[in-house]
Order: sequence, then C-alpha cells, then structure tokens
Amino acid sequence: MSLNKQKVTIEYKYRGSIFLPDTKDAKDIFFRTKQAYANHEKMGVHLIFSKSKLARLQKYQKGSAQEELANIELYIALGKVLDFSTVDAQKLKTKIELINDTAHAGFNITKRLQLINKKKPSLAKKSYLFWDIENFSSVASIFHDVIEPYNIADANITLAANPDSLYLKRAEWEANLYDYQKTLNSFNFIKCAHGKDVADDVLLQEMKKQKLQKANIFILTFDRELKERFIKETHPSNNLFILGK
Repeated sequence: MSLNKQKVTIEYKYRGSIFLPDTKDAKDIFFRTKQAYANHEKMGVHLIFSKSKLARLQKYQKGSAQEELANIELYIALGKVLDFSTVDAQKLKTKIELINDTAHAGFNITKRLQLINKKKPSLAKKSYLFWDIENFSSVASIFHDVIEPYNIADANITLAANPDSLYLKRAEWEANLYDYQKTLNSFNFIKCAHGKDVADDVLLQEMKKQKLQKANIFILTFDRELKERFIKETHPSNNLFILGK
C-alpha cells in the first residue's frame, strides 16, 4: 500500500505532517478528523467508521481488514500530531488484528510456498488445496496466504485428519473456521484411519482421483518425504506447491 506525505494545518497553522495511506476513505477521514478537531467536537472512532461498519468489524474481514487498519493508523497518526487521545482507536486496532489473526504473519506461508515440479508456474485455470489439518492447523495463515489470494472454492479444498486428532482438536478447528463462516463440513473433509502418515496418503490418493490438469495444487503438510510422491503423481501441466523450510 503506497503512502503520500500530507501536511496537517489547523486554522492556517502548520502542526506537522503524516503519511496518507492509499485507501478509498483516507482523504475523507483526514479532512473529517481535522474538521472535528478544529470545531472542538468529540473525537473517536466514529470519525473513521460508521456504526454499521464498526459492527461488521467485530467479525473476520476478507483480506484481514488491511484497508481498515491503515485508516485506523492514519487516525492514530493524526492524534499524535494534534495531541488528542486515540485510545479507542488503538483498542479497536488490536481487536481487529486479533479477530483477523493478523499476528499470524510471524509464520508467513507465502514466503515458504515453493513451486516444486517446474522452474516457473504455467497458466492455471483453477486452484486446489490438500490440507493436512492435524499437522498444520494455522487456519488464519491458510486463509490469508493461500485460500483467499488464489480464490480457492470450498469444493476444491480437501482436509484429512485421523480419529485421535479429530477427537482432541475438532472443537478448536471448528472455532477457528467459524471466524470465516466455515465448518469442517464446508470442505471435502475426510476422517482417516489410525496410523502414521495416513492423512498424507489420503491426500495423495484424493489428488490422483481428481486427475487435475492446468491447476495450482497446494499441499499443506510438514512431511517433506511427500515431495517426490506428489511430483510423480501430478500432471506436468499443474503447478505443484509445497511448504519449504
């Protein structure tokens, strides 16, 4: 997101400068906040968002509310320059980050995804995800870095877990998915048998069964031994991605 430097003046007096984010509401928020301050009106997050928007921000936002967070940062910056309290905006920012799990960026899937079956990606018509949720349960990271950017349809997402993991972690998984208005059954969810690497084998068999071509295929698991098996089974027209170290 690009930033433009903007002078802050009140009654023709220069008070400082801030960076204006490149969002559709930034200029409106900038001038509305300045006007409210100059008129000695009550300052608060109502200058950034409407009541209905504030209500919507209590739930997960597609794109992790990056524009909304940028607008809040703008308001906080204005508060520093004009010396008014932005405690409510800071609390809202923290809440939005928690709801959208923006802190997941510490584990950035985007930086770790590796194309493993060719040097450069070829044209793909659709994207598919094969997800070992019992060994990779960072739901927010997966939505933010894979599902949303590649617009992966629910029908193209396959999850697998064994009975023990399902018994121990289902409530946690469902709670995390609920933030995205999803459940395990929103996808092609497979309950596996017991045993080591069973989930990985199921994911591999599901990929083979679908006979995919000209697709982006994402394999989310920490099992590095799967690499060669998936390369062998995928059609050369596909782009096969797996997590690198």
